[in-house]
Amino acid sequence: MCRFTLYLGPSIRLSKLLIEPEHSLIHQSVRSKERREQLNGDGFGVGWYAPRLSREPAVFHSVTPAWNDRNLRELSRVVASPCVLAHVRAATPGFGVDLANCHPFAWRRHLLMHNGYLNEFTRLRRRLLEPLCDEAFNRVRGSTDTEHVFAVFVDQLLRHEKTDERAPDPALRLAERLAATLQRVLAASHAAGVQAPHYLNLAVSNGQQAVVSRFTTDPASEGDSLYVLQGQLYETTAQEFGQRAQEEREPASIVSSERLTPARTWAAVPRNHLVVLERGAAPRLLPLGAGAELAP
Repeated sequence: MCRFTLYLGPSIRLSKLLIEPEHSLIHQSVRSKERREQLNGDGFGVGWYAPRLSREPAVFHSVTPAWNDRNLRELSRVVASPCVLAHVRAATPGFGVDLANCHPFAWRRHLLMHNGYLNEFTRLRRRLLEPLCDEAFNRVRGSTDTEHVFAVFVDQLLRHEKTDERAPDPALRLAERLAATLQRVLAASHAAGVQAPHYLNLAVSNGQQAVVSRFTTDPASEGDSLYVLQGQLYETTAQEFGQRAQEEREPASIVSSERLTPARTWAAVPRNHLVVLERGAAPRLLPLGAGAELAP
């Protein structure tokens, strides 16, 4: 299991998410409140977008514990972004602690990170890889279940690349691609005869929109914790970076494995739902069926 935080809104210094809140992601890396094992010290990663410089995100990974990484603290103090995905890792036994296995994973404009695991992954791996196009297949460089799920997601994006470019609701299209990814993973699990439950809190973004799932096939569990908040909880950097005053007033959306602050405005995401985010809009909740299909 791991912990993650996703931010979408006016540009914010990374430190406002990762370090300064009372229960920041770095705090969660050493003292998680909603996991039996409090430590998430098997590396970390931060992905962020700098839209004035590039459509593709920057990613910083390290295998050191987040709470003890001086470079992360220095970077967080001076880097700001309107879209941030940050992750602290607790490696599943059997999956190596190395850079190739650190989240978030990147492809073109997209980032993906995961809290949870696929049970009996060694039985699923071949079934997940076989249908992939070459580009998605060659995306896998590490050994984690997450990166294989990401490859399925990339394959979904490539299958619908031309139609998605003209989609009137790009955030909903992104949600459909993530739901279809979950469906393909569950289909592979069923074909392999895996009976054990899976836990799939996944966060994806293209820098403008983002979708996060709280999903499990365990009928006796609510799934891993996940919360959403919208509002001006954090100081923004609009004036510092010369952005228009309108953007400074734009509300932020944050989705996190655990509440970053004691504010009462955090809301728990219901079991088997997607949170759909886009700049300047309130978060949308979309229910998922037991097979991870989007409910009508």
